[in-house]
Amino acid sequence: MKYIDIAGTDLHVSNIIMGNMRLKQLSVTEAEKLIRTAMEQGVNLFDHADIYGAGSCEEHFSEAIGMNASLREGMVLQSKCGIRKGFFDFSKEHIIASTEGILKRLNTDYLDILLLHRPDTLVEPEEVAEAFNELHASGKVRYFGVSNHTPMQIELLQKHLSHKLIVNQMQLSATHTPMIDSGIALNMNIDQSVNRDSGVLDYCRLNDITIQAWSPFQKAFFDGPFLGDLENYPELNQLIDSLAAKYGVSSTAIAVAWITRHPANIQVVLGTTNVDRLKDGCQGSDIKLTREEWYGIYTAAGHILP
Repeated sequence: MKYIDIAGTDLHVSNIIMGNMRLKQLSVTEAEKLIRTAMEQGVNLFDHADIYGAGSCEEHFSEAIGMNASLREGMVLQSKCGIRKGFFDFSKEHIIASTEGILKRLNTDYLDILLLHRPDTLVEPEEVAEAFNELHASGKVRYFGVSNHTPMQIELLQKHLSHKLIVNQMQLSATHTPMIDSGIALNMNIDQSVNRDSGVLDYCRLNDITIQAWSPFQKAFFDGPFLGDLENYPELNQLIDSLAAKYGVSSTAIAVAWITRHPANIQVVLGTTNVDRLKDGCQGSDIKLTREEWYGIYTAAGHILP
């Protein structure tokens, strides 16, 4: 397992994250096995959100693992807030109330990282700053970040915050690459040249913000996995399978390795509930694909190199 240091913190974390969005689908026994398997593989960062199972996934995690002080010391716990039924809410009142609920469900006194989930266009940054200051001063949250935010949305928040935003969690897979595409196809009159991400990848690198990639196997927005989809991605799957044979790992590991190979030190959120698939994904933590292999996967996924 490869570990990285999140800039501006004392957090030394695995570049593979266990995502818990679907944890409630498992029994307590199955959930415990999945969590302990992740820990055995070297995963030490566990990602949650108050919206996952309406909070039940956090509660299920704590119950399954039997959360206690000793276990907590070896974990980096991260959760997200801001999504409510039918709207987004970054008000001070909601951020604080959500965090209190998260802590109670996870049976812990503090979060290592709290992320603001989907951007609230009605955000009042001064309120966010007040909430963050209160949560940090009380010892309930150590560090803060965002998810699915553009560079300017981050800038607007950061202008008013006394705490640096350390993480931006965004969707990324070999077939979903908006944060990469326009930079490669700059100034060309093709669809790939359209800037859909506001240069967020380079922005995060310039500002020492760690990117966390969610849905690393999804074709698009919850459209199903590209791995094994021979109808739509025959060339991509053939290449990934050949690389899996070369490196002696699974195709899942190669899909993960395509992300971890990037020099931005991107973390990969594995949201699987399958123990074997989790192990396979962890194998991709420290495989360093060659440039030829990385770009080969990119083009086999249907992207253009000028």
